[in-house]
Order: sequence, then structure tokens, then C-alpha cells
Amino acid sequence: MKIKDITQHLESIAPPMYQESYDNSGLIVGDGNAKVRGVLICLDSIESIIDEAIRNNCNLVIAHHPIVFKGLKRFNGKNYVERTVMKAIKHDIAIYAIHTNLDNVKTGVNAKIAEKLGLINTRILSPKRVMKKLFAFLPVTHGDLVKNTLFKLGAGLREDMIHTSFAGIGAMSLEKETSPQIKLEVLFPIDLQSKIISTLNKLLDGENYNYDIVHMEAKHSGIGSGMIGELKKETDTIKFLKSLKATMKTGCVKHTAVKKKNIKKIAICGGSGGFLLNSAIAEKADLFITADYKYHEFFDADGRIIIADIGHYETEQYTIELIYELLKDNFSTFAVLKTKINTNPVNYL
Repeated sequence: MKIKDITQHLESIAPPMYQESYDNSGLIVGDGNAKVRGVLICLDSIESIIDEAIRNNCNLVIAHHPIVFKGLKRFNGKNYVERTVMKAIKHDIAIYAIHTNLDNVKTGVNAKIAEKLGLINTRILSPKRVMKKLFAFLPVTHGDLVKNTLFKLGAGLREDMIHTSFAGIGAMSLEKETSPQIKLEVLFPIDLQSKIISTLNKLLDGENYNYDIVHMEAKHSGIGSGMIGELKKETDTIKFLKSLKATMKTGCVKHTAVKKKNIKKIAICGGSGGFLLNSAIAEKADLFITADYKYHEFFDADGRIIIADIGHYETEQYTIELIYELLKDNFSTFAVLKTKINTNPVNYL
């Protein structure tokens, strides 16, 4: 088993194209063709994690946060980033990060938080505009075959799980000759584009056909930031905040004034989610759980919602469990370990 087999599996779940522009997810250190001896999963791939990987004979560290966000010009060991990368290279340990691309998928970081909090009826809080549209001009004999095959790939799927497409009959003119063709139109998520093109080429090998692909303003309900859901029943706010502290194992829950005695609709975002406050308010959430709020930003609640900041590490700690679950049932020829080190740099008295 090679490192790239592991990373390709993870990227089939959280495609790199879904990461934010500032991010640096992917294989940061190491050779994708190297054989895997063992995998260590963590939140932050710092020096102590590399030491733990060495002790456990793991040559692949999978982290949520990238150890490198910006370009490094020197490797002198003057800071923790340089020291970590140098030690990983010295001991032939690969470092892979799966960060905002895992944040932005429906089964990712926020889904795990929702699961821990017992939320139901969950959906993406702020869907992304990541849809494209295929216009394919096909021989009439191949219309149904192509349409049904694209549906199986995931094209044309609506939120109600019904596949849709549009087809019209026309004529292709080539000099003095004309031939009947079908114009097939179907929406698809951008990560399917390469599969769709290769499928068209395979199904229509030797046939006369054309296609166009355009970017759409349509949003993809399964891709985006944050998540919103509901508690199974309306719950006393203070009671829930106390249970939140216990469930998320945080030393502190910083929150705005409790304007509602009871709550039911909850918005969440692992990590720094303040940018989603207006989306949470628009969705009429009673409570917004996230991290990294600054003093003045708490005023933005303005009595319309309760903000609860539980800490960055605390919102994302169960990502380790999530990645472990994504690997344990698919790879059994080597050890997959969860770190025993708490890498949270924040301490509470």
C-alpha cells in the first residue's frame, strides 16, 4: 500500500478543489509512492507529533491543519514549522493535511460536531457556488445511454435525490449534410468534470459529438461552510450550554447574553466561523457555536442570536476521530493510530 492510495481515498471524500484559497491541504512533506508502514492522525502536525510517529513506526502523519501555510525560504530550525518539517524529512515521515476541504463537505468536520451534539435534520449552513453545466450534442441513438450513465456518476442530482436533465432534438449541419442530434443539458458538481469528460469520450468513441461546459451560479447543497440542524426537542438554553461544555471538553464557553430561555435550532462551524454569523441569523438559528471570536465581534449578535465560542481546538478535536473512521474500514494492512497528544496551545485555569 502506498501513501498516494491513502491520500486519493481521502480526496475522493473531500476533493482538494473544495479547500479555501488561503489553505494548503494535500501532501506537504514526503513521497506519495512510498509504502505505508503506519498512519498517525492528529489535529496539528507539530514536532511532538513527529516524535510520536517515530515511536510508533508510522511514516505518514495525517493532520487537519497544514504545518505549512506560506512558502518557507530557509530551513534553519528557528521556529516550530521549520523544525517539524526538517525532522519529518530526516526520518522519512510524510505529512498530509486535509483541512478546509474536509470542513466544506457535508460528511466532514461539522457533521461530526453535529453528531456529537445530537443534532437532526442537518444541512450545510452556507452552500458554495460550485456547480457547472454540461451541454452535450449527441447522436440520437446515444441520448439515453449517456444521460443514465452521467446520472450514475452523480450529475443532475437535486436535493430531493431526483435526477433531472433537459434534452432537445435538433440537426447538426456539416457542409451539405445534416444529421439528427440530441442536445443534453445537465448540472453537475465541479469535482465530477474529469469523470464526465472521460465518460463521454468512452461512450462516444468514434461518434460525432460535441460538448460545452459552463460555470453556473447554482449552489451545491452538499458543499459549503458550517452546518445547521435541530435538537430533538426544545431545550433550556443554560442546560444546553453546560452540556455543550462537557461534550466538547472545553475549559470555557464564552457566550453572548441568553436572550431565549429555550433553544432548538443550532448553527455550527468548526474553527474560525465568525464569517458565518449572518448566515446563521438568516436561517433563524437560536444558537451559533464556533471559535476565535474577538471582543467587539460578540456585539454583532445584537440580540438576534446567541453566540457561543468554545475554542478552536475544541470545535475540531473530533476531526481526529472522523479521519480515523474514514480509514479504518478501508485499510487494514497497516496500523492506523490516533494521536495521544493534546496539541491545543491554549490552556485554561
